[in-house]
Amino acid sequence: MTTADVTTAADAKLARFRWVSLAEGVSFLLLLCVGMPLKYGADMPAATMVFGSLHGILFLAYLALAWDQKQAQGWDGKRFGVVLLASVLPTGPFWLHKSLKK
Repeated sequence: MTTADVTTAADAKLARFRWVSLAEGVSFLLLLCVGMPLKYGADMPAATMVFGSLHGILFLAYLALAWDQKQAQGWDGKRFGVVLLASVLPTGPFWLHKSLKK
């Protein structure tokens, strides 16, 4: 395996994490801005079940890929903490997606 192969693989992993970050952010906003109002305003609890399940799957993928990136990129505890904090803020994943751009 050459250095170029390793770099390409690392870039691909980072790109995948960035896209999962973006998808997780969108799912979080859909849950907050669509699912919750439908549940409490229109008495449609199924909306939060759908958006909540989607967000939960993407959140778990985000955490797993964040850990993978911590190992691959050599992030320190502070950087990893910022990445984890970004996952629980409504617009955090969008900021993270942009900040990880090369």
